[in-house]
Amino acid sequence: MFKRVIERKAVRAEATLQADIRQFLLDADLNLGEQDLLTPVLEAQVGGGTGHRIDIEMGATVIEVKKDISRPKIRKDAVPQLAKYVRARTEQRERRHVGILTDGADWRAYTLVNNELNEVSHFDARERNVKALDLVRWLEGVLATSEGAAPTPDAIATRLGADSVAHSIDKTVLAALYEENKSLPTVQLKRDLWSRLLRSALGAQFEDSDDLFIEHTLLVNTASIIAHAVMGIDVKDTPPASLVNGQLFTQARISGVVESDFFGWPLEIEGGEGFVQDLSRRLAGFDWSRVEHDVLKVLYESVIAAETRKKQGEYYTPDWLAEATVAEAVPDPLNLRIMDPSCGSGTFLFHGVRRYLAAARDNGLPLREALDGLHDHVAGIDLHPVAVALARVTYLLAIGRETLTSEERGPISVPVYLGDSLQWDQRTDLIDHGHLVIQTGTGNQLFTNELRFSEALLQDASRFDSIVNELADKAADPHRAEGKLPSLSALFNRHGVSGVDDREELTDNFRVLCDLVDEGRNHIWSYYVRNLARPMWLSRAENRVDVLVGNPPWLSYRHMPSDMQTTFKEMMQARGLWKGFEVATHQDLSGLFIARAVQQYLRDGGSFAFVVPNPVLDRPYWTGFRSGEWSDPDHPVKVNFTGSWDLRRLRPHFFPRAAAVIFGRRRSLAIGQQGNSAVALPKQTEIWTGKIAKSAARWERARGWITRKAGELRYPKDGLISSPYRDRFGQGATVVPKVLFFVQEQAASPLGLGGGRVSVRSQRSAMEKKPWKELSDREGTVEKQFVRPILLGEHVVPYRIIGADKVVLPIEGTNTIMDGEHDHLDRYPDLAKWWRDAERLWDDNRSSARLSLAEQLNFRKKLTEQLPGAPLRVVYGASGMHMSAALVDDPNAVIEHALYWATVATRQEGMYLLALLNTPRLTEAVRPLMSYGKDERHIDKAVWELPIPDFDPVDVKHARIAEIGELEARRIAELKFEGGKSYIQIRRALRDFLLSSTDAEELDQLVTELIG
Repeated sequence: MFKRVIERKAVRAEATLQADIRQFLLDADLNLGEQDLLTPVLEAQVGGGTGHRIDIEMGATVIEVKKDISRPKIRKDAVPQLAKYVRARTEQRERRHVGILTDGADWRAYTLVNNELNEVSHFDARERNVKALDLVRWLEGVLATSEGAAPTPDAIATRLGADSVAHSIDKTVLAALYEENKSLPTVQLKRDLWSRLLRSALGAQFEDSDDLFIEHTLLVNTASIIAHAVMGIDVKDTPPASLVNGQLFTQARISGVVESDFFGWPLEIEGGEGFVQDLSRRLAGFDWSRVEHDVLKVLYESVIAAETRKKQGEYYTPDWLAEATVAEAVPDPLNLRIMDPSCGSGTFLFHGVRRYLAAARDNGLPLREALDGLHDHVAGIDLHPVAVALARVTYLLAIGRETLTSEERGPISVPVYLGDSLQWDQRTDLIDHGHLVIQTGTGNQLFTNELRFSEALLQDASRFDSIVNELADKAADPHRAEGKLPSLSALFNRHGVSGVDDREELTDNFRVLCDLVDEGRNHIWSYYVRNLARPMWLSRAENRVDVLVGNPPWLSYRHMPSDMQTTFKEMMQARGLWKGFEVATHQDLSGLFIARAVQQYLRDGGSFAFVVPNPVLDRPYWTGFRSGEWSDPDHPVKVNFTGSWDLRRLRPHFFPRAAAVIFGRRRSLAIGQQGNSAVALPKQTEIWTGKIAKSAARWERARGWITRKAGELRYPKDGLISSPYRDRFGQGATVVPKVLFFVQEQAASPLGLGGGRVSVRSQRSAMEKKPWKELSDREGTVEKQFVRPILLGEHVVPYRIIGADKVVLPIEGTNTIMDGEHDHLDRYPDLAKWWRDAERLWDDNRSSARLSLAEQLNFRKKLTEQLPGAPLRVVYGASGMHMSAALVDDPNAVIEHALYWATVATRQEGMYLLALLNTPRLTEAVRPLMSYGKDERHIDKAVWELPIPDFDPVDVKHARIAEIGELEARRIAELKFEGGKSYIQIRRALRDFLLSSTDAEELDQLVTELIG
């Protein structure tokens, strides 16, 4: 049936296609039945006396069928027709309807925006490798017909993720609602406060856009609905206001899960309730009682763009690692208060809650008492509102539905807060003479009221949250007359507020809240106050926690916006964490984040455990962090590091970079103790190796796949004497953009070209970047002497060069680079035309005017240093997990920047170096010195940190190493490689060949003796 539907045939009647599509919809697993209200109906009457008929109608979807919509004119005529039907059904049934225009092969989904039909998704069923199931999944997103679907990670990503048709429809509708109502005071207020809070948290990296506000609104409302669904509440029959504002949770005495926040504005505008209802129907298609908490992590990752998460350094931790880390860091959960200062979707919180409740059960603690203590024992903070919304649901899942519905439990407050643990601006303006001060003005208001709360009121977190919630609710009570101030006596008595000053202060705050309601600027002040107050309160010395645990943001300096780089550098320098020069770009936010989190939230003597990038363990640019001396001039911090887990050998990789876990304790800095030394991160570590099955989500299963053994870290340059070859090897030239230089020779015309000239055309690469990849191929003729071979990393395999590319370079004689203004360029008319055209393209498309094309080509003199070409050069690849080196005997060849090179005096010296560089023993020795991401991947000049001596032909070992190198080079020269094999496959085959060589064992022994 799928094949019949997608096959365009000129002879096929529209009625036949309609019937085929209807049958396909019935046959597909869309939860439809012949008697179902959603059963597709052919030729449904539009009504209203129009006489028009809808081709296919099912539920809230109108399908218009045409024989062939590949022609623009047919689509142009069909869309207004479809729009009439969608408008009619929307008005008749007072519910949002969507439209589909299709010819069976081309499927287009539409929704009304400002009463006009907008296309929101397109599916081409005739694309290569598209299957019937792909079309069914697309239709599910439009039709919202699924029921009882298991909320697996794949299903969540496919049906709710940013690339799903459902997400496109919902976001388009929500964006239209916002555009129509963004000038309303209540919407403006929420937008302004959202912006204010995130700007203070994210600084320069915060993108203050309407699109991001809409995205956050959609995702937080989605999380709110899911929060109800996972508790067994039928979200289809629950009023939208209750879903968004959390009245059912309030009635159940569960606070801090779903509440009125920045994102409840749809309820306050026309059409907003209908939007929430449609969103609820879609989410009700999943059976949320079967949810696993890690699915919320998948939801977050599938809806927040990878680039956005990268900007904020967010990488989510596997459950088994979070569970193992919490178990190690929290040995006595009933007597340790823990916090995750960057909690994300709540993975560490989940295991913290589970560990606390398990300990409570084991110790016979009554359920009510255990839950009363939970709020103070496990807390989290994150700066992303979507992550916080999901983390709160995760916290509930950790408590468990059975516990939540128990008659024994009392009130529950979920302590997950929206805030900035790092506090970029290190603001102190929120505290004034022992009071938390919140400005309530927005926009350009000249005079603003303040909300002021004494630190005494902030002491009991749960009590403070309840008081603020009740004040806000009482102020917003529709029965309160405008300008009137109801009595707060009952509230004071209920919460034990007996002090005169406290009562007067709360009354003043209540008066401000009532004024805000009367001005139409209420609803979220309790949310805003509590999320500003709690992180600030937790940072007070007397309120700090016993354990910090989590995965801080990983963000390299080179990926930060310029304003953020400036602040980051200043804060790093103030704490002795900054390393400049060539390693500056490798500096990472995670170190500063940990230093700030320990400074603000960890008590003296408290411990911490953080998942970090693996370079923390041994790279030189982390030396200041590893020292444990974080010398903030105002609040110095010293820590005793107690150990680490080295996870770089685990497979598969679970982060974009290799990981580790570090453990430590904050030192007490009492008066007179400033001189006490911190304890640096020990060299002794625990090395984890193994390949972990995908099914091993829990630590109980994952640990069986892991081998743990004691090991010792090796710091680059530690105790090493650099090789004298270090200064002899240099990096090749930067010959980019390739479209301006790289060419393929073309056959001459039957008339020929004349002596000394060659026809060339651009050699293109899939790796080109914008704008260069958008340029057309270049064609022309140049003098042969200016076409040179160029060696790239892919041309070098152990002991052998495999081919070369060709480039046009304006090199005259032995070492003169000519630019467009050079006196000699016009002596070579073909080159002059080619080169000046290249300069024009460079000037028109370059990102910076700092360098001319000739200066770019000879950047840092990496081209002229190769001129004139030497008769013998050793080259090796700058990147990769394994060394690959070869001898170059063509003095005309240019070495590109993916290779390092050095001239050797004799072939014997060259073979000495090749034997050393290509042996597995050297790769093993250099790996701890290499920079890496997921694996060690940048050899660069790290190899010359090893004590490789200058070649001495008189030295017996040196001579024997060179002799073995010559033997291996001859053997490899005789090998034939199958056509189509990549250089990676050839390198792998040659490594295996060398391992099986008769001289391999002797060479390994010689290299070991040479370098230790």
